[in-house]
Parts: sequence; structure tokens; C-alpha cells
Amino acid sequence: MPLKLGVNIDHVATLREARYRGQPSGEPDAVEAALICEAAGAHGITAHVREDRRHIQDRDVFELRRRIQTRLNLEMANVPAIVDLALRLRPDIVCIVPERRQEVTTEGGLDAAGQEAALRETRRRMNEAGIDVSLFIGPEPAQVEAAARIGGQFIELHTGAYAGQFDRAPQKQAELDRLDRAAGLARKLGVRVNAGHGLNCRNVPGLQVVPYLEELNIGHSIVSRAVFVGLESAVKEMLKAMEGYPG
Repeated sequence: MPLKLGVNIDHVATLREARYRGQPSGEPDAVEAALICEAAGAHGITAHVREDRRHIQDRDVFELRRRIQTRLNLEMANVPAIVDLALRLRPDIVCIVPERRQEVTTEGGLDAAGQEAALRETRRRMNEAGIDVSLFIGPEPAQVEAAARIGGQFIELHTGAYAGQFDRAPQKQAELDRLDRAAGLARKLGVRVNAGHGLNCRNVPGLQVVPYLEELNIGHSIVSRAVFVGLESAVKEMLKAMEGYPG
């Protein structure tokens, strides 16, 4: 199965909010960016509505729901107001992530093992509304097992440690081994596997040794590269880097 690419457009909205925060419109338009990504071959669009609305706004995701043709993945904290928004929006899938107000980006995976009851209830509500659920977790057996008990359709393995150790061969291999074991365990438990965080065209090919991956969710490196080559080319470069995945 070819490895799919979900493009996270949060950083397009970050650039817009740097100049137009609190205004009803501004540039660059995150929705137009999503449409360019789709046209370039992306298989899905990811957007994270944070509690403090620091980048993606509610109007963005409702417009995305109306206009994109591929899969809409809503990243979200498991808090009542965002859960309610997701149920109104009805994306194809939600990815539940940890969220701290002062972090620059999501730091680490969700403690699924420590929040099973609350996550199971949100998973139930989403599934009853026809929305798939993914849990963003570190590649740790206890977290994979908890995700399976919670009943989510997917996990998204946090690849930040792998990306951070990419230039240190022994540490990189250790992180790949962790990802390999976590993906294998998820498969055994009947949970589908995505991955993301810190990925770029240099380190993505290294993930070909990790089995059972279906989709990579990538944002910052694509938007950063777009500054130099344009968004369409940046997406196509990433798709090229992902080619050859054996599944």
C-alpha cells in the first residue's frame, strides 16, 4: 500500500495570525493552501484547532470541511469545547493530542494509559457521529495497549525522538526499533498506524523500515520549504521522498 501524505496547514495560519490576529480574514489563506496541497497530490489535510486559537480558527476548519475533496483530519485536545466543535464539524477523523498553552508545538505523545476513561468516552461520541479516532502517542507498548483498549481506529506514532536523533546513528536506530515494535504491536491489536512530528525530506526515507504505516502527517517542513520553492513543489518533493514504502 503506498504511504499517504496528510499535510498540516497550521503553520500557514501561524503566518497569517502574525499580521492579522483577531481579524476576519488575512493572508496567507490556510484554506487556499490546503487546496494547493490537494492539487499537488496530498491525500489529506490536517488542522489543529487549539484552545487559544493561536493559528487555525474555527472558520478555517468549517471552510475546509466545505471545500476540500480529500480527508480532513482535525487535531484536538480532549476538552469539552473542542469536542463539541468536532461533533459539529464532523471531520473524517480526529487525532487527539496533548496540549499545553505555552508550548510552541505539540511536545510528546498523549498519556493514553493515564486517561483511558475520558478518552474512551470521547472516542465513543466521535464514532457514534461517524468520525474515526486516532490517538497521538509515543512508541511505547503501554500506550499502544491503552489505545487499543480505548477503541480508537488509529494511533499516530510520535516521531519527534527519531527526528531529533537522526544524525546520531546508534540513537536513530534505537528510535527506529521503538517505532517498529510499536507499529507491530498496534497491528497485532487491530489498530491502524499513522505517524508524524519532526519529519522532513531527509528523515522520511528512513521510516521505510517501520512496518504497517498508512499515513504521515507533516506540516512545518513542507511550509518551510514552500518559502523557497512554492507550496506545490514542496508537497511534491515530500511525496517523492515517501516513494518506495514497502508497507
